[in-house]
Amino acid sequence: MKMEIFEELKERGFIAQTTNEEEIRDILNNKKCKFYIGFDATADSLHVGHLLQLIAMKHLQEAGNTPIALLGTGTTMVGDPTGRTDMRQMLSPEDINENAAKFKTQMERFINFSNNNAIIVKNGDWLLNLNYITFLREVGRYFSVNRMLTAECIKSRLENGLSFLEFNYMLMQSYDFLKLYESYNCVLQLGGDDQWSNILGGIDLIHRVKQKQAYGMTFTLLTTKEGKKMGKTQKGALWLDANKCSVFDFFQYWRNVDDEDTIKCLKLLTFLPLEEIKKLSQLKGEEINAAKEILAFEVTKIVHGEEKAKEALNTAKSLFSKNTTEENMPKTLLTNENFKEGKIGVLNLLVLCGLCESNSQARTLITQGGISINGIKISSTTELVEKEKFEKGIVIKKGKKVFHLAKLK
Repeated sequence: MKMEIFEELKERGFIAQTTNEEEIRDILNNKKCKFYIGFDATADSLHVGHLLQLIAMKHLQEAGNTPIALLGTGTTMVGDPTGRTDMRQMLSPEDINENAAKFKTQMERFINFSNNNAIIVKNGDWLLNLNYITFLREVGRYFSVNRMLTAECIKSRLENGLSFLEFNYMLMQSYDFLKLYESYNCVLQLGGDDQWSNILGGIDLIHRVKQKQAYGMTFTLLTTKEGKKMGKTQKGALWLDANKCSVFDFFQYWRNVDDEDTIKCLKLLTFLPLEEIKKLSQLKGEEINAAKEILAFEVTKIVHGEEKAKEALNTAKSLFSKNTTEENMPKTLLTNENFKEGKIGVLNLLVLCGLCESNSQARTLITQGGISINGIKISSTTELVEKEKFEKGIVIKKGKKVFHLAKLK
């Protein structure tokens, strides 16, 4: 017998908090509803933190519920202070709209927007033309400053300083929920667990303005066993855009997750049946690598398509069997300007290829025996590599599992 959608989300580990679990269970399982998740357009690509929410949206859509993807073309102008130690960089309206357009294209890989199966809207359509005094009178009067100061997203910033601009964010997100309730009968807001306070603000606003009940549910944040956010790499965030993070790098990230995080990621980031994941959870020792390979393939397939996932898998297998191939391997193209007297220092090379953030970090890695070039371990931090070797390309190996091709342009 197929598991109901609320129970499946719970079993997979998605659900962190709910405002009313029994009513939300009944709405999602039986009555079906319109729900929304907001995505502020702070970058030109979605990242792995968004992926978990998109997969949850897909689960709910396939169970008969209707997703509303809210692109934050208005709220991005202010910036969510949640989880920040300082104020976000302010973006121009042109950049925000361009980012939002890219988000929409990426979302269409996951969510079916045809025939009103899902809805996509921009909150700039109603936020950017608001009259400030009218907004304060009609919305601001329902918010207690004392209560807002107890919200974790506000409280955590008070020591370092919170701008009045950011202080308005909760009101704007709450107003979004009210507008979606009025326009689409959207009764449920979803988001990461760090959005709990903002979600409660919207529910309370709907209750005060409309005397109606709305609901909120948050998802578990995607973290490692140490509690750190997943998706941080040496090169930055783990982007869903192949131009910002190569398919091979994306695949390898999941292939290299900690043993203890593997099953959790399979539950949250793939659509594999729970019965199959349960079997994989019984693997021990070296056998867990089979589960990691499945995880990497499935997540890459969801984000980049099955063909690209197969290419990344085959590249990884050929690398680990010592038959190196350029196909899909992350690469750096060097120019003549990178060489001095026909040579390049190994420290400089590692930094240029993005394998180390600084010469100091590269020096430490070499000293620890963590770098090989074309299968030969580098032992000297002053070693030089001749330019002619880059004409065909050299393969740099960092640690046991990171490979990078460096080639002359």
